[in-house]
Amino acid sequence: MSAPMPSPATTNLRLSSRFAEVGFSEIVRIRNRVMALKAAGETVHQFEGGEPFFETPEPIKEAMRRALADNKTRYAPSSGIPPLIEAIVDKLRTKNKLPAEPSHVIVGVGGMQGLYGAFNALLDPGDEVLLLSPYWTPTRDLIHMTGGRAICVETARILAEGVATTLAARLTPRTRAILVNTPNNPTGQVLTRANLEAIADFARRHDLVVVSDEAYEDLVYDGEHVSIGSLPEMYARTISVYTLSKSYGMTGWRIGYAVAPEPFITGIKTSVLYSTNGVSTPTQWAALAALRDVPESFLAECRAAYRQRRDRLMAGLAALGLPVKPTPDGAFYVFPDVSTLGGTSADIALRLLNEARVATVPGTAFGCAGEGHLRLSYSLSLDAIERGLEALERYLKRG
Repeated sequence: MSAPMPSPATTNLRLSSRFAEVGFSEIVRIRNRVMALKAAGETVHQFEGGEPFFETPEPIKEAMRRALADNKTRYAPSSGIPPLIEAIVDKLRTKNKLPAEPSHVIVGVGGMQGLYGAFNALLDPGDEVLLLSPYWTPTRDLIHMTGGRAICVETARILAEGVATTLAARLTPRTRAILVNTPNNPTGQVLTRANLEAIADFARRHDLVVVSDEAYEDLVYDGEHVSIGSLPEMYARTISVYTLSKSYGMTGWRIGYAVAPEPFITGIKTSVLYSTNGVSTPTQWAALAALRDVPESFLAECRAAYRQRRDRLMAGLAALGLPVKPTPDGAFYVFPDVSTLGGTSADIALRLLNEARVATVPGTAFGCAGEGHLRLSYSLSLDAIERGLEALERYLKRG
């Protein structure tokens, strides 16, 4: 006689409970719909993306070709090749003002792996992370995947009511960390030194760790980029995460790095060791060229081009009654208020895509402070921005 079949609640043929609140982001869903429309021959005005408009600089590609020709294709140390670690330390000390040591650095598969390693190293089941919203969509899922709980805090409320008051209202005995992302995706907001000093003071007083996502550090148009780990007494309690994707047009190369003192760096290194066991060796030699051979003037030229695109998109949206306030000081996104268009941001994004062929990302993808907004990227050619605005204008006039 065969054994009875297990019930769905008891069978082992199920996902881990860690995945109960983890899903594919709205950005991925929009991207898949865009791909389907384009495959059907449709023209889509793509404001939904998050990639630089320029190609990877030639010195980086040449370094990759040279690494392959020189057979630099063997296993590398899982933390990164020594010359790259040295270049990262130099950059962190000079640009970010962090007192980094080589042993504090880990090279990872993009900034994503740095964040994943940070939360893996930090969080026990049920530990809470104060997550400033709007936030980059995957951050919440990374926290939940590693056992933690994301506690959404509206950034606008922090700026209006003060850091201490707003964060204290979300503080519990399980609070372990604060996630800071500046320049911000999706708003382009750059937290000032005073903002970060207030967050740092709160972290010190309540013995919290700060995870600092600095993916857009080189894209600040007004003001300055400040690494929170450089503030007094903050390096010891900060995990700083960086990527080469946005600064050097290396999104598909999948390389970034994290820096943290002990005990955190050992946990992050272990997370990398037992997941990817490091980054492709030739890619690391290419990353070395990015840091050593691409001049600062290249970054300055990119910033000027982005500023021009930002100003054109903002002016076009304002003329259509979709204001962007305040002006984004960094990254390459705008986050206009679209509440006048009616419906939820998800409804609006779907209508724009299906009826106007304008692809955006709904604000709900970015947490509790995102509703009523859409994210649009201006990392496009000026011609593409113009055509997209024209398509949007035609649609709004019809409606």
